[in-house]
Order: sequence, then C-alpha cells, then structure tokens
Amino acid sequence: MPGQFWTAREGLGRLLTMKMKNTRTLIIGGASGIGLALARLLRSEGGEVTIASRTASRLERAATSLGADRPVETRTVDVGDEDSVRALFEKTGPIDHIVMTTMDSTYQPIVSMDLQGMRRVIDSKLLGALLVAKHGAARLRAGGSLTFTSGIASDRPMPKGSVVAAVNGALNALARALAIELAPLRVNAVSPGWVDTEIWETLVGADRARVQATQAARLPVKRIGRPEEIAEAFLFLLTNGFMTGTVLRIDGGHPLV
Repeated sequence: MPGQFWTAREGLGRLLTMKMKNTRTLIIGGASGIGLALARLLRSEGGEVTIASRTASRLERAATSLGADRPVETRTVDVGDEDSVRALFEKTGPIDHIVMTTMDSTYQPIVSMDLQGMRRVIDSKLLGALLVAKHGAARLRAGGSLTFTSGIASDRPMPKGSVVAAVNGALNALARALAIELAPLRVNAVSPGWVDTEIWETLVGADRARVQATQAARLPVKRIGRPEEIAEAFLFLLTNGFMTGTVLRIDGGHPLV
C-alpha cells in the first residue's frame, strides 16, 4: 500500500510537471512571501516565471534566491497606478497565467483610521486587481487563468481590520464576476489563513514568535501555515482547467474556531 501511494504521488508530480512545462506565469508580488514560494514551485515544475513588485532591490534579491541556472525575468510595477500597470503589460508578451499576491495591510480602529491607510490597502489589493484584469486579460493565451489572493479576514475579521476584511471579501466577489465576464479565461482566488511571511514583522515586530504561537494554538492544525503550502493551492488552480469562479480556502481550519 505505501508503495502504491508513492507511485501515485510521483505520477501526479509528473503530470503537474507536464502541465507546467513551457508555460509562462507572471507573479505580481513575487519578490517575497507566498509569491516567491510560488515562483520557486513553478520553476521546479518546469514553468517559466516573471516576478513583479514595486521595489527593484527586492526583485533583485528574489531573483538571486531563485538560482542563477535559469535567469528570472523581473519587472517593477505599482499596481495602484494605471500607467504603471499598462506599462507592465506593454512589455509582457503572451502569458499563460497571472497571479497576484500583493498585500499592503493596515490595522486601525475605523473611527480613527486615516484615509491614506485605507487607500493603501484598497489600491494594493482591489484597485490593483481591477487594473491587472483590465490590462492583463488580453495577454493571456487560450486556456489561461488569473488568480487573486484574498484572505481569512473576509470570513473571520479581526478588530481594527475592517478595511482588510472588506477588500478580501471584494476580491472574492471580483473573482466570481470576472469568471463570467472574461470566460473562457479562468478567474479564481486563493484565501490563505495565517501564514509565516514577512508581514508579521510589520504587524507585530519583535513579538512575532509569541503572537504566532498564540494564534497557532487556536487552529485545529495547531500551527501557522507555510508559504510553500499556499503555493501548492495556487498550483492546483493553475493546472486544473475546470476550476473557475472559485475561492480556494487554505487556512488550517480557521473558520471552524
């Protein structure tokens, strides 16, 4: 039985490699965290990736970390600026998949939240998704897909996280709407739970380990997710041609508690 399991698993791995070989994926937000983990996974499956981010220095570090054996194309873009998004796709040839993992969060009480903080979240995730769909859809080959990243806040909002919750919920709705409007191109969203990425440094700083341990204890799986696990969810959506208009939740059972 174990031998049969591993044979099946190896067969699935070969199938994924066949599906991703010679494909090209643009990962907006690919310089760190989940986006970088996805870039690494897609390359291991034979795919070509282009990573895009606002900061050239972060892109350079990410490209170096992915290895020098196969150079990685990088592009700078500000997804909240239409001219920048338009310029990105003017330089981008035909692609098979677009993935957005960009994230800019702010956690403040709604009664004192500053407008700039609100707009930063909205621009980086929701407006950016709309602009990427507007200018990127025409670059996708037949059978291609567009995948957004929402998050657990849409189902389990936290105090001071109203804007993040609203934007994540809107992204889930946008994926469904665009699945109809852009058909037969496929549009989906991945909704991660708590994942061990650099965002924790911004949110809690030096208290990261303690806060993560406290949060992990609440989850049925008793741990925080890893970027590589979320990357696997993206890979599933990219390779399954019958998935569209779907929000794929990968959150350690968070909605249950």
